[in-house]
Amino acid sequence: MKAKSGEFKVENYSLELRTQGFCDIHDITDAGREKVASSGIQNGQAVFFAVGSTAGMTTVEYEPGLIQDLKVFFEKMAPQNEVYHHEETWHDGNGFSHVRASFLKPSVTVPVVDGKLALGTWQQVVYIDFDNRPRTREVIVQVLGV
Repeated sequence: MKAKSGEFKVENYSLELRTQGFCDIHDITDAGREKVASSGIQNGQAVFFAVGSTAGMTTVEYEPGLIQDLKVFFEKMAPQNEVYHHEETWHDGNGFSHVRASFLKPSVTVPVVDGKLALGTWQQVVYIDFDNRPRTREVIVQVLGV
């Protein structure tokens, strides 16, 4: 498929994160900006995808107060010490993390305009690990466009 300003491209990247679980929030905006720059794509979109079922992606103003607010919110929404039917299947103690992740979803898409992520001044792309233990996690960043 040809576009007016060049060849349509898809570039795939992987980010590795070391997380602590329990609503551990990571700002991955700068890493995403680097991947967009590396791609050479000027106009299109960047998709950030959390690999795994106990983590999610969103955009926020990454500041300490909001980070704490999110942790409090997720604890109210799906308390860690609640009984979850997931435990009947796997007995792994992380039913709360699956419920939390299901509300956040595994990906976020950001437009790429003039070779840059089209984010607001106080808007960052964040990865949230809800699992009940430290993990090494992967985020796929797929940049597509022209």
